[in-house]
Amino acid sequence: MTNGEWPVIETRGLIKTFGDVIACDHIDLTVWRGEIVGLLGPSGSGKSTLLRHLNGLTRADGGHVRVLGVDLSVAKGRELRALRRRIGVVFQQFNLVGRLTVMENVLTGALGRVRGPRYGIVTWPRAVRAEAFQHLDRVGLADRAYQRAGSLSGGQQQRVAIARALLQRPDLVLADEPVASLDPQTAASIMDLLVRVCREDQLTMVCTLHQIELAAEWTRRIVGLRLGRIRLDEATERLSAERLRGLYLPDPTSDTVTIA
Repeated sequence: MTNGEWPVIETRGLIKTFGDVIACDHIDLTVWRGEIVGLLGPSGSGKSTLLRHLNGLTRADGGHVRVLGVDLSVAKGRELRALRRRIGVVFQQFNLVGRLTVMENVLTGALGRVRGPRYGIVTWPRAVRAEAFQHLDRVGLADRAYQRAGSLSGGQQQRVAIARALLQRPDLVLADEPVASLDPQTAASIMDLLVRVCREDQLTMVCTLHQIELAAEWTRRIVGLRLGRIRLDEATERLSAERLRGLYLPDPTSDTVTIA
C-alpha cells in the first residue's frame, strides 16, 4: 500500500552469490517513504547482505536495486557518494572512535556536506556544532557531549551513533542488528529511540533484527528471509508469533507473501 508516496527502495530479482552459497535469491522488495520495516531471519538468511546492497557496499550479481531513485547497478563515483550521504547507517558495533569525545564522533556525521579536514570541535562551523548538540539532546546525551566516547556504556554509545546518523540529514536509515549486543531493557529503549526519531523526521528505516519480540513491537512491517529468499512480507499487526518463529525452524511453513 503506497498511500500516494514514492518508493524509497526497489529491488527486482536481486541475486547475490558467494561461491556456491546463494545469499540473495531473486529478492523482490519495495519499501515506501516513511515505512519502518524489520528484516527477520536466522543467521545466513541474507538480511545483512540485502542491507549492504541498499547503500552500494555490495554489487548484485543479477537483478536491479534502486534506492532513493538511484540505480545501484550502474551508480559509481560522485553519484554513489551523493546517495550515501542521504543514507544514515547504524551498526551493531557502534563504530565510534573511543578516544574522541562524544561531540567529535557526532560531528563526523556532517563530513559529507562540510568541506575540508577538521581538527577539533572548534574547527567545525558554529551551525553544525549547534545541530550536533541538538541531536545529542534528542538522544538524551547532551550532558555527555565532551566525555570520551569510549567511557560510555553500550547503550549510550549506540545513542551517539544514532545522533551521528541524524546529523547526516538522511532520507533513509539502515540499522544492522542495532541492539544485538545490548541487554533486553537497553535494547528496547534503543529501538524506541530509533523508531521515535524516524517518525519525528519522517524517515524511512529498514532494520535487521533477530529478536521477534522487538520486531513485533517496534516495526510496522516485517519481511522474513530464509536461505536468501523472502518467506513472508506483511504488516506486523497481521503476523502471529508462531508464523515469525517459523522462520527459525528447520522446515518453515510460512508461505511467501508479497506486498507492493
